[in-house]
Amino acid sequence: MNIADFSYELPHDLIAQVPLEPRDSSRLLVVHRKGGRIEHRHFRDIGEYLRPGDLLVANQSRVIPARLLGVKEGSGGRAEILLLAIRSDLGVDYWEALVRPGRRLRSGQRLVFGDGILTAEILDRTPSGGRIVHLSARDGTVSEAVRHVGIVPLPPYIHTPLADSERYQTVYAREPGSAAAPTAGLHFTSELLSSLTARGIGLATVTLHIGLDTFRPIEEADLDQHTMHSEEIELDASAAAKINATRREGGRIVAVGTTSVRVLESVAAITAELKQRGEVMDADALVTPWRGRTSLFLRPGSTFRAVDVMITNFHLPRSTLLVLVSAFAGRELILRAYAEAVAQRYRFYSFGDAMLII
Repeated sequence: MNIADFSYELPHDLIAQVPLEPRDSSRLLVVHRKGGRIEHRHFRDIGEYLRPGDLLVANQSRVIPARLLGVKEGSGGRAEILLLAIRSDLGVDYWEALVRPGRRLRSGQRLVFGDGILTAEILDRTPSGGRIVHLSARDGTVSEAVRHVGIVPLPPYIHTPLADSERYQTVYAREPGSAAAPTAGLHFTSELLSSLTARGIGLATVTLHIGLDTFRPIEEADLDQHTMHSEEIELDASAAAKINATRREGGRIVAVGTTSVRVLESVAAITAELKQRGEVMDADALVTPWRGRTSLFLRPGSTFRAVDVMITNFHLPRSTLLVLVSAFAGRELILRAYAEAVAQRYRFYSFGDAMLII
């Protein structure tokens, strides 16, 4: 398919600049895959579409203060790093990052932040134009140093400063590592989650640390030519047990956001392969505990093994996220839903309104 098939027109004033209060007061566009019906509700009404025995699966990754402003060691010239993704496959405290000024920061250059609290060594280039950097802290851990000197980055389409940085975190965020929030989860309040739990709707958490490549438009015209970025994921034994029990007992797996979708579908595909090789003995297991990296690109024609229902925000044109939701619900239906959202003046992107696809 051609990426031009995943475009739509959006008035600039519909890009949400600030989050609503309370979180669950955002609007909710309900899209029925069977029949194509569209409803207009509010997020606080989401429980009316969920059943006892359903399981919410949410990404517990926490946004880190990934923007680092410092100087070049030796010359004192200004330099900036934007941490994109943990690269634990390379070793401890290795990151993929964007650096500025990119052309002047060569391999071996060291950068200093917070008067030496944190340092970074520039290493190899990445295929997408970023760099691999190795961080080290003068005292304590690197994560503590990053929290001390870093700034929480907001997406480039948000121009209004955020009064409370916690509003760019989900209420269940636990595992630091993302450069951007899993925004579908921003609509949940602790009270809403408690009310859903009381009705017999479960909650499991997984982890996908989000890099900014998630939001970049696809440059290639042909989707088959797009190289998907790689991100670190984890689905632990507790989550696997809940997911497998839900499927066995006839409940639906409700993915909170595209990042949760990618974790679920990545691990479900890996589990299917392991079962074929005889390495997973439970024939009924949908998923097995797994930790690693995924570069899964879900597009029309992809198989969805795990996800029955999806909660998501409205995504940028020509993005992998818009392609993903189109793969789940059908491109024509999704573009019709987006046109309806524009006509009804929904709020778009990270601090915008939500969509429930059932």
